[in-house]
Amino acid sequence: MLQVFENRLDKIQLQKLLFLHSRYDTKKRTYDFVPYKYGCYSFQANADLKTLKKYGIVDETKNYWSKIDETNYLAQLNSDDKKIVSDFAIIYKNKSSRDLIKLTYNRYPYFAINSIIAEKHLSKQELKKINDIKFEENETTLFTIGYEGISFEHYLNKLIRNNIKVLCDVRKNALSMKYGFSKNQLKTACESLGIIYIHIPEVGINSDKRKELNCQKDYDLLFDEYKTNNLTQTVNYQKEILNLLKKNKRIALTCFEADNCQCHRTHLAEAVSELKEFKYVIEHL
Repeated sequence: MLQVFENRLDKIQLQKLLFLHSRYDTKKRTYDFVPYKYGCYSFQANADLKTLKKYGIVDETKNYWSKIDETNYLAQLNSDDKKIVSDFAIIYKNKSSRDLIKLTYNRYPYFAINSIIAEKHLSKQELKKINDIKFEENETTLFTIGYEGISFEHYLNKLIRNNIKVLCDVRKNALSMKYGFSKNQLKTACESLGIIYIHIPEVGINSDKRKELNCQKDYDLLFDEYKTNNLTQTVNYQKEILNLLKKNKRIALTCFEADNCQCHRTHLAEAVSELKEFKYVIEHL
């Protein structure tokens, strides 16, 4: 993309063009995006650019990304992908950042719901379309969510679409080989989207106890031990979760597993629901 735009794009332009490309060919979508303070944004794309910078392929200033090596990457694409990228250089050749912001905000209003610059670029009628799709669901609910098998942005969109106010990370060790899901990355991303992040390692399970889990029976035995040895000892932390729920109305317990039946977060949520003052709903995302 940088190459066909004469090796240089401002950062907002590049994010918007990558977003439009992801919508152009959904079968081969490279990146997912979230509604960020300047509209559609991919944390993963930005991380990839940082890696390209590390290897001397691109460079950045405060506002721009530039391709600085001599390799012809366009020539390495198959004919279909080459045509798509080349077409972008024609279709959006004279589009400024302002043009691309206005285009993406109007065509995909969901991705403008957190924008801090929408009023500068849109009419009152256009702004109304964005405000009309903002999520007003406010029933007090305790959610659980895993990140296995989905992109970082897909995960964040689940939080946004369900109007989650607080994310409680209930892993013993908030580390992940998967981009975005280590503690500092997750905390930074959540807070940039207006979601409070809290790590409660005391209610997690040690990673060495999760090594030999080959069937549901293995999980059930692990969770029996968890309920006996952890949940009975961490009632104060369960009360802390309940207080967060009462105060913020919509919070989510997060861990790794996609299947909530194979994750301790389900049993933690059930333990919280058994506390005297709990009178709310549990929902597994």
